Amino acid sequence: MRTVRETSTAREASHRTQLRSIERASGDSQDEGFDLIALGRRVRHLRKQAGMTLDALAEALGTAPSQLSLLENGRREPKLSQLQQLAKALEVSFDDLFGAEPPSKRAALEIELEKAQRGPLYAALNLPAVRISNRLPMDVLESLVALQRELRRQLEEQAATPEEARRANTELREEMRAKNNYYPEIEAAAQGLLDAVDHREGPLSHHVAADIAAHLGFSLRFVKNLPESTRSVTDQKNRIIYLTQGTSRQWDARSVLLQALGHQVLGHTEPQDYSEFLRQRVYTNYFAASLLMPQATTVRFLKESKARKEIAIEDLRDAFAVSYESAAHRFTNLATEHLGITCHFQKVHESGILHKAYENDGVNFPADHSGAIEGQTICRQWTSRQVFEVDDKFRSFHQYTDTTVGTFWCTARTEAHSSGLYSLSIGVPFEHVKWFRGSDTTSRSSSRCPDDPTCCRQPPAALAARWEGQAWPAARANSHLLAAMPQGAFPGVDTTEVYEFLERHSRQD
Repeated sequence: MRTVRETSTAREASHRTQLRSIERASGDSQDEGFDLIALGRRVRHLRKQAGMTLDALAEALGTAPSQLSLLENGRREPKLSQLQQLAKALEVSFDDLFGAEPPSKRAALEIELEKAQRGPLYAALNLPAVRISNRLPMDVLESLVALQRELRRQLEEQAATPEEARRANTELREEMRAKNNYYPEIEAAAQGLLDAVDHREGPLSHHVAADIAAHLGFSLRFVKNLPESTRSVTDQKNRIIYLTQGTSRQWDARSVLLQALGHQVLGHTEPQDYSEFLRQRVYTNYFAASLLMPQATTVRFLKESKARKEIAIEDLRDAFAVSYESAAHRFTNLATEHLGITCHFQKVHESGILHKAYENDGVNFPADHSGAIEGQTICRQWTSRQVFEVDDKFRSFHQYTDTTVGTFWCTARTEAHSSGLYSLSIGVPFEHVKWFRGSDTTSRSSSRCPDDPTCCRQPPAALAARWEGQAWPAARANSHLLAAMPQGAFPGVDTTEVYEFLERHSRQD
């Protein structure tokens, strides 16, 4: 246990740190290490508690009342000597002067309103500042603070723009790269469930997926009227998961069910921001893939293919009855950890826009100033773009691409979606290509993107000479690139619609 002397010494050291923060403070209302507004409100509270007027305390300090008023309003940084005089004149300790908590509820509200009015959000509104004084009624003060909080909340929701989404994607991609896109804790959770339902080999059937749900205490309901903005709805109160069998849906019902269960198994709570929402989605997708393509059997399958130098994503797809995209993602989970193969994945729209990607092999994806790659244009020479020009859509297309950071081999194919045609590709550095089917391809290209704009971002000189200034295309406005992200904890989901759906079905059940 610390002695009284040790405690006193620690407190004095803390006070010296606070004083140094004040000495470093500039004319701003709040220094990085010290809150001048909070100090000023505490001085005012202690002055009134001592029954002293502004003039009386100013006289005791040997300063003008106007200067003391500036200090109490957090607009003037005090000197060390003045703080010592303040403590003495008010007959308080430094602990009282530097208390962490506001001295009263009103003081806390005054501090919050003052900070809000001095912030960039309030300034952007071009509104006159409210004078904060004792004459401001408490109910008015509470209302003003509540309005500020609600305004900040709404604007923070709207701040989840594509820029915010790209930032969140960048952070998550960096995490995935650092882990080689391998999460052993999720693998273990999935394997525990597979053991519980005694699933050993082969594709995961709908029946076994339902057994996993039952093991976790959930019953299933297939309905036709699932809210349009949802893929599934989980009634956590009654332990029911609602799914749809509608033909318009473009996803595997097994995967949707397992993702819904993943939220429960991984202990997810309602996401507080888009970054958390995105991370949860990635983790539940990984969880579902770990069940559909169990680690042990998938690794054995891939190692056997590697031994034959016949690794092929379509073989993985067929062996476990999943989509090509799911098989490609699962390959990135296991390739580095279990096969020693670094790789990259791309999903590219037919317009050339990169939709999603992953890499741990050093490939040079185009990126903006923040490091975000989503929404960037992929080089025309890359496999993920060249595959759109290939007539044979039945087989995968293979190509070597010489880039400024090395030679990569990629295998790709296209898949149709409601929003257009997409290419899905897996690529590896030249040193790993010998393990893959298609390594003998003669298709080869050269790319200088994104370093050299003349590679494919600018038209060839002869073509430009003929048509520059003579073409006026009507651009298709990609309004989704400018719009704010959908609001809510689950972006794009109409919460009222979901609650009404659950209310209807709870009565039927």
